[in-house]
Amino acid sequence: SSWYYYRFTDPHNDKAPFSKEAVTYWMPVDRYIGGVEHAVLHLLYSRFFTKVLYDAGYVNFEEPFTNLFTQGMVLKDGTAMSKSLGNIVEPSPIIEKYSADTLRLFILFASPPEKELEWSDEGVDGMWRFLNRVWRLYDELIPHLNGDDAPVDSGIENELIKWRHITVKRVTEDIIERFHLNTAISALMEWSNFLGGNIDAVKKAKKTILRDTLETFLILLAPFTPHIAEELWEMLGHKESIFRERWPEFDPELMKKFEYELVIQVNGKLRDKIKTEERDMEKLKEIVLKLPRVRRFIEGKEIKNIITVPERLINIVTD
Repeated sequence: SSWYYYRFTDPHNDKAPFSKEAVTYWMPVDRYIGGVEHAVLHLLYSRFFTKVLYDAGYVNFEEPFTNLFTQGMVLKDGTAMSKSLGNIVEPSPIIEKYSADTLRLFILFASPPEKELEWSDEGVDGMWRFLNRVWRLYDELIPHLNGDDAPVDSGIENELIKWRHITVKRVTEDIIERFHLNTAISALMEWSNFLGGNIDAVKKAKKTILRDTLETFLILLAPFTPHIAEELWEMLGHKESIFRERWPEFDPELMKKFEYELVIQVNGKLRDKIKTEERDMEKLKEIVLKLPRVRRFIEGKEIKNIITVPERLINIVTD
């Protein structure tokens, strides 16, 4: 088990376990994901065998994995699930009642992947309601992709473009850079809430902008809930799978137009101001707490609360 993955790079080679060309192309692994409770010895032996293979000239790298990520455990009633303890959750009834997409979405949303996750039936139900809202949203908006454009206030179209670029940026960075799948899902929820809360205006948007909105949302949602995304993608008139689509991009220059000034207070007193296009409050808190001018006033103090006013203010309350 310590070097079997090398064979996967050249499985039909009947002359050697693998060729140096094949293993150089595929290895080393970009990201190793595994449970911390059983990974220690396996990782140790994998490194040992790789160093032996390197010394013997079979590979041209000394480390098999360039990045390690250990995900948290799923807990039930505060303890890790175990058949011996009788606290396991059988997935089949949940999939039958709510769908596999709902189960996937709950597990990915309920906690950052490196943290422990406490199982919650209410949380599963919440994800099911969200996916139902998404389905109803598309069911209501898809008919408005047909016909001629009607005169419309450009305000809603500007908002749709803004939400599109902001959410693409947030989801892309959360997945690739931060590996925070839960906040990526949160960004999609916020976008869907905006669409649902402005449904009448959204219906009147230009067809090209409305279609781009609906398609981009689904492409971002697809890694988390592949089945419903594929189904809605087909309802939009596509014949090819959604997973053949290119990942959407955001315009860095356009993002500058979405910047706003955030006022930062400590105990109600102005301590700093920053320009940002970030809308995610959890990310903003991380940014603000690292600012030198803010750290001067919170160093050695206990933070009691952080009060936020979206796109306007953050107030840090200390003891």
